[in-house]
Amino acid sequence: MISYATTKRNIGVTIRPIYLDGPSDLLKRQFRFGYAVTIKNGGSEEVQLLRRRWVVHERNGSRQDLEGNADLSGHPVIPPGETHVHDGSCTITSFNGTVEGNYLVQRDGEQFRVPVPSFHLHAAAN
Repeated sequence: MISYATTKRNIGVTIRPIYLDGPSDLLKRQFRFGYAVTIKNGGSEEVQLLRRRWVVHERNGSRQDLEGNADLSGHPVIPPGETHVHDGSCTITSFNGTVEGNYLVQRDGEQFRVPVPSFHLHAAAN
């Protein structure tokens, strides 16, 4: 499985996307993907996840904006040296797409954005 990673201000984000053949439907042009997200706090102070914003760009030119905190139930706090892992999914109508975005985090009362590494979605790429 391919993974994509980025780090900003000692906070690492790793994404592992996978094509989900079972729930996908070629005839309806609905291609389902899952992804595991690992966020590692490499700093010396705890970090709280507040929101996420992801943008899905499809090869056919369409775009989806996924914003909010639904994947971040309870606004998890990540202690120094620890990780937070959660799963997500999306459906696209093209065989290929890319995803980019960020997480809004808080550390010591300061809020800032940590980028999600841009990653690719390829139907039947497993």
